[in-house]
Amino acid sequence: MSGATVVGDTTWSGALVRISPYTFSAIGIAVSIGVSVLGAAWGIYITGSSLIGAAIKAPRITSKNLISVIFCEAVAIYGVIVAIILQTKLESVPSSQIYAPESLRAGYAIFASGLIVGFANLVCGLCVGIIGSSCALSDAQNSSLFVKILVIEIFGSALGLFGVIVGIIMSAQATWPANAA
Repeated sequence: MSGATVVGDTTWSGALVRISPYTFSAIGIAVSIGVSVLGAAWGIYITGSSLIGAAIKAPRITSKNLISVIFCEAVAIYGVIVAIILQTKLESVPSSQIYAPESLRAGYAIFASGLIVGFANLVCGLCVGIIGSSCALSDAQNSSLFVKILVIEIFGSALGLFGVIVGIIMSAQATWPANAA
């Protein structure tokens, strides 16, 4: 065995280590913004369809229930903000240090941060959309329920903020190797 040369590790961990940390960073940034926008769109779809349907019975609900659509749109804005923050974490690394453990850690940290924010905002968008739908339908039946359900919707919207906070904390681990002078 002393004369044999190992061409490469064929395990999953070996393959993941050979992928550029910049690729992981780019995927994390894309997931952060893309999945957050998907969550916002899905929430707007759910809320909007109920709002339009309930407005047939009670046209007065249309303007005040647009707050639910605004809460859903905030989810997309969370993703955009985190994508900008993650983009600023990218730094140029010499090609000799691109696969250094510190570079890999930085790439994985940005990737994980993007995943956390994206999927937290997907779930938040769905949550706010479903609650917004219930708010519109309830308000059409009984206008005294609007404020009570709106408070619940605010708590649902906080889920997206929790994802943003965790993502920012995770991205703090993204430190690239210093350039050799």
